[in-house]
Amino acid sequence: MAALKCEGITKRFGGTTALSAVDFRVEPGTIHALVGENGAGKSTLINVVSGLLQPNEGRISVFDAPIRFASPLDAAAHGIGMVHQHFLLAEALTVAENVALGLRSSPFGWRFNRTKAETELAKLAAETGLHVDPAARVSELPVGLRQRVEILKALSRGAKILLLDEPTAVLAPPEVEKLFETLRALRQGGRTIVIVTHKLDEVFSLASDVTVLRSGRTVFAGTLQGLTPPQLAEKMIGRELPHLPISSPPASAASETILELRTVDLPGALRIENLRLHAGEIVGVAGVEGNGQAELAAVIAGTLPLPKSGGEVLNLAGNSILNDSVRERSEAGVAFIPADRHREGLILELSLSDNLFLRTPLSREVLGLRVLDHAKMAKTADERLREFGVVPPRPDVPAHALSGGNQQKVIVARELSRGPRLILACNPTRGLDIGAAADVHTRLLAAARESRAAVLLISSDLDEVLALADRVAVLYKGKLVEVGARGVDKPTVGRAMVGAA
Repeated sequence: MAALKCEGITKRFGGTTALSAVDFRVEPGTIHALVGENGAGKSTLINVVSGLLQPNEGRISVFDAPIRFASPLDAAAHGIGMVHQHFLLAEALTVAENVALGLRSSPFGWRFNRTKAETELAKLAAETGLHVDPAARVSELPVGLRQRVEILKALSRGAKILLLDEPTAVLAPPEVEKLFETLRALRQGGRTIVIVTHKLDEVFSLASDVTVLRSGRTVFAGTLQGLTPPQLAEKMIGRELPHLPISSPPASAASETILELRTVDLPGALRIENLRLHAGEIVGVAGVEGNGQAELAAVIAGTLPLPKSGGEVLNLAGNSILNDSVRERSEAGVAFIPADRHREGLILELSLSDNLFLRTPLSREVLGLRVLDHAKMAKTADERLREFGVVPPRPDVPAHALSGGNQQKVIVARELSRGPRLILACNPTRGLDIGAAADVHTRLLAAARESRAAVLLISSDLDEVLALADRVAVLYKGKLVEVGARGVDKPTVGRAMVGAA
């Protein structure tokens, strides 16, 4: 008997087929990994299973009972709980209030009994090991505890099958290990868990079985026993994973300072004593999200003006850009890959062609007689979209029609095509599959080593920081502390990320 079985699931969006006769089987009491490239259909399949989407064709059964979900409430009623990558919590409410949202205490209406809710939640937390204060306000909780609240929400609704979408995306290494301990305990308690992740080390550490989707089809389903990470990666992307050409920065780089940031103080948010980046160098800034990363990026990009308290230094290649606008900084050679691609990276209603020329000084390649030449823009855009592997590579398609990973590729293509002097990259591979992420890493390395750009990599993915950075620093409660050079070990950086070192 399968805990969850999907047979021949097909889902179309207009003329696009996102899932084509997908089979997906999860055994009871196991941890099952669902992996694949961007656009492979992972999110669509999870949304079908959780009731957010209804398939055009196919069948779903839960513990051998045929089911057709009309909504997430139907899925929850049949024991399926979804934990989204971006938490769906009301920050102004307490933990108990969040868990109680959507529940009815009686058939005759809804009335919140705070004492009863907190008592029952404390009992559930003790039973599952997901310890959290029921009376705590969510806005005051660190990200690891917020995730516990999301899991408790699902369990409180009777979830026997937990679906987790990229569950470690915003967690520090110690929090990741705590999460894994929790998931293993839940599995031992009889629950079934499906994780969607792009981190192969997590797949092999946690899961016993795996299903691989590629181009909306199931290309592999089975046990992980006997598989190696490179073999699994090849199944996911259909080719051998590209080798990351790590090399040391040029010896002459230290003589040329590209970015100097000194004596920056944003009360309660950021305190930078001294930060320097040299030509050809990659400096990685690790940290749990919410510790000043957004403020640091905004100060350098120019979207967050510094207070006029005197003493601040913000230089680009020896010239002050402290009072320059975002546009002036861009024209001076600052490339910005923002953490939030929707709010800061793209105008979703515009075409890919238009988005590729945002923040770009207009030149003869896109100008006609003092007006935009859309034919030239489309031709250049087509070349860049194909070069950076954007799917579909159509300049006229609006940005909102692309998957998140392909939207990210558009931003990377725009920023790196300009030959920048400083690349400010914030979570540049978030939402990208391993093949696309490896390509972005290769391009960042080439920009540093070959074009001698300085790269400031701000990432919540510690593996990414350790793989690329020549020097590693950590942001904790707004304070930047340098931890070590290339080769510094993960436990050392992980401890600094949670303030333990």
